[in-house]
Amino acid sequence: MPFRCSAASLDRDEPLDATASTVRAFLLVENPGPWGVDALRDARMDERVRAHLLSAERVGVRALLVRRHRGALASSGITVFAAYAHPERPWLEAATLAAPQALLDLDLAALGAGRSPGGLARAERPVFGVCTQGRHDACCAELGRPTVAALAAAHPEETWEVSHIGGDRFAANVLVLPTGLYYGRVPPADAADLGRRHLEGRLSLDLLRGRSGFGFAVQAAELALRRRLAETRTDAVRLLSVSASGADTTAVLQVEDTAYDVRLRRSQEDRRSRLTCRAARDNAVWSYDVVAITPA
Repeated sequence: MPFRCSAASLDRDEPLDATASTVRAFLLVENPGPWGVDALRDARMDERVRAHLLSAERVGVRALLVRRHRGALASSGITVFAAYAHPERPWLEAATLAAPQALLDLDLAALGAGRSPGGLARAERPVFGVCTQGRHDACCAELGRPTVAALAAAHPEETWEVSHIGGDRFAANVLVLPTGLYYGRVPPADAADLGRRHLEGRLSLDLLRGRSGFGFAVQAAELALRRRLAETRTDAVRLLSVSASGADTTAVLQVEDTAYDVRLRRSQEDRRSRLTCRAARDNAVWSYDVVAITPA
């Protein structure tokens, strides 16, 4: 049987915690596909638009392609989302552009700095993006497509297929914007409930990989504290400070009127592993162990 990174990750009991991509600025551009191995480089689009989107990374913006489930165009134009996943003040803007060339007018540097790129309007409803880019990684297609079908059936307006978002071995992966929350190993049976909970302002802690607006250690600290307190409200936890010494990190997090010191220790698995289906070599897998959680 062919190697599947998601099955290998499950076999070694790899935790989901603290595995969200660390990025705050996102630009989502509707493109019905096909996407190829590298979505931006391989998709069919105007070369000037492609160059503009490829330049996004240089200013701290993650440019992704999205499409409605089954590849149908969502509208007569091109739907575009700009999101900034600030941990406390996330925002999302959207617009339907008449032609792809209108993307050239977006100020990507402003978006990377947390400001509107211009030409878009504030969006009231979130985006649920499910990675289905099978050419990039087979697991994303095999596990992502059943999940996006279930999510789209329950939440058609919010749900999109999205190109590679990171963490192929945790498929099916779901990205929620503008909060920047990453979920992994989302089965079709849980997809509708995950979407419903987000619309109610609550998280699904068992499937949560982390918050992209935080570094990995703080992602782990937030998850550890939320689980200790059984706190699922989306905006209930606030980061006050973070400090590191060697392998140890201490994050001071506030929930309502109480602050907590969450101390973690970074460690590496004894063996290296193939982290994607296409990986040519093994890589290290890091994790964070909770040392202590105490009221500050």
